[in-house]
Amino acid sequence: MSKAITKRADDYSQWYNDLIIKAGLADYSAVRGCMVIKPYGYALWENMRDALDKMFKDTGHVNAYFPLFVPKSLFEAEEKNAEGFAKECAVVTHYRLKTDPNQPGKLMVDPDARLEEELVVRPTSEAIIWNTYKNWIQSYRDLPILVNQWANVVRWEMRTRLFLRTAEFLWQEGHTAHATQQEAVAEARQMLEVYASFAEDWMALPVVKGVKSESERFAGAVDTYCIEALMQDGKALQAGTSHFLGKNFAKAFEAKISDRNNQLDYVWATSWGVSTRLIGALVMAHSDDEGLVLPPKIAPLQVVIVPIFKGQEDLDVLNQQIHPLMAELKAMGIRVKYDDTDNNRPGWKFAEYEMKGVPVRIALGARDLANGVAEVARRDTKEKQTLPLAGLATQVQQLLEQIQTNLYQRALAFRQANTRPANTWDEFVQLLDNAGGFVSAHWDGTAQTEEKIKELTKATIRCIPLDAAEEAGTCILSGQPSNRRVLFARAY
Repeated sequence: MSKAITKRADDYSQWYNDLIIKAGLADYSAVRGCMVIKPYGYALWENMRDALDKMFKDTGHVNAYFPLFVPKSLFEAEEKNAEGFAKECAVVTHYRLKTDPNQPGKLMVDPDARLEEELVVRPTSEAIIWNTYKNWIQSYRDLPILVNQWANVVRWEMRTRLFLRTAEFLWQEGHTAHATQQEAVAEARQMLEVYASFAEDWMALPVVKGVKSESERFAGAVDTYCIEALMQDGKALQAGTSHFLGKNFAKAFEAKISDRNNQLDYVWATSWGVSTRLIGALVMAHSDDEGLVLPPKIAPLQVVIVPIFKGQEDLDVLNQQIHPLMAELKAMGIRVKYDDTDNNRPGWKFAEYEMKGVPVRIALGARDLANGVAEVARRDTKEKQTLPLAGLATQVQQLLEQIQTNLYQRALAFRQANTRPANTWDEFVQLLDNAGGFVSAHWDGTAQTEEKIKELTKATIRCIPLDAAEEAGTCILSGQPSNRRVLFARAY
């Protein structure tokens, strides 16, 4: 089977789909809108998950697990949240099938097995979690509650794309309860910083930290903080959100505490999450026409060694050098694979690991061994160099660090080059149509203007940057006063 993929310049969307499939990250499933995450893709998610999990625990959070099903009455308790997710809900109405008497061998829903109350398959877990938290909380001494769960959720999407938007996906969702507003806001902001650090330090993905406009907030939130990233096609992608929920869910579920003055009051809440959508962001931010380009910190394989040999005798000689090198790399914590199979030629292997985005490839043949060197290729720049076998493991370790830094700097330079100001409506439309990227422009702060801009251009306010300086101006559409710029973009 050919490994060729569509070029980005020809059809970016098809390039993305081709790459996900041919690099072995995921596959389509028998369930419409759902995906199978293949071992290589799941290994990538595990590396991301493990790094994030440590960051959560380092900030005092613990993991728990809550049910997949939410009774409909609980789901309805927080009105805005229920309304925001209602159209995406999968609902369980019956608990049993039976043989269809009119079609032997076929099954039908048993009409006598209807549930007393319908169950919503969680699109998010605030309802079931806050119904539990109310039983855990009596006094301010029971706070804060700092809980995260790793789970799957279901949102019945009509138009799906692997990793970016699927009916079922994997994620983590943090849910915290606090005695004061200040503590809850600080928690939401802290988790935004955790997400930004993970994106930049591990994914080599520069992000803009900001707050969503009222129209773009999470359903049921007082404020939604977000990190926004820019993909190579000039579209934005929301890479993570952290929500200050105020007292909305505490009031919906009667979660009260006795405070320090022995007065009853509702608690303050946050929720925050990132999902397997980050894999889509990773692919679109770094990869090229030859395949994946993965940051070494989270790549399932960081190094692959390909021996060049003609027979078992050649391979036995090479093994005397390669096995100690493997042991040394593993001792450094480097994820390395030795592909000494003889069912494919070296050139095929080179193309295969290039497609999979392995950051460093080492090739070693009899002539290299005689000269005491190996050919080392880096995936990000495709540069090859001949390096001495003595001290090679240390040089590879340094090379991995260089690749990680280079990928971040390359993505940052791209974002900076594709973030442009617009001062008039005509300039705004021209930038969106001709260049894409982030457009920094004034907005009058009204939902009506925001909706009209979206209707006319398909661009949304991605965020109000947290570091946006005050600047007097006029809205690009309405001409009304504005005191700061916001970031617009077309988005996934």
